[in-house]
Amino acid sequence: MSDPRKVLTASAAVEVPFHDVDAMNVCWHGHYLKYFEVGRAALLRAFDYDYREMQASGYLWPVVEAHLKYVRPAVYGQRLEVRAQLLEYENRLKIGYEIVDEASGTRLTKGHTIQVAVSAATQELQFVSPPVVFEKLERVWAG
Repeated sequence: MSDPRKVLTASAAVEVPFHDVDAMNVCWHGHYLKYFEVGRAALLRAFDYDYREMQASGYLWPVVEAHLKYVRPAVYGQRLEVRAQLLEYENRLKIGYEIVDEASGTRLTKGHTIQVAVSAATQELQFVSPPVVFEKLERVWAG
């Protein structure tokens, strides 16, 4: 488990576009994973390990698990805040999410994803996160 004293969070704004809603004006459930991705990208950039840096470091990080809990529906034009928090990093990247209404802070959706490191050269699963993850996180936490 990650050191609870070392917390890394990020957030990003999303406005629900017309093409994401169904005939009832409600955001289709599958689009929430797309919003999680927006938050995840903001979190990865917060410690300089976005997808370009991942690839440059020689590792791919496929999502192997996703969990969502729908609390309230988002609707067309609603402004959302996607909050992401790094929950684990030693053996995998477990990222927690909360999607809230930007104006009221009311929770709409929560969940998490899990990504594992795979060597780009050999396609072998890494059972421990590569050293680059620890190095980049230590730089952020050192201030």
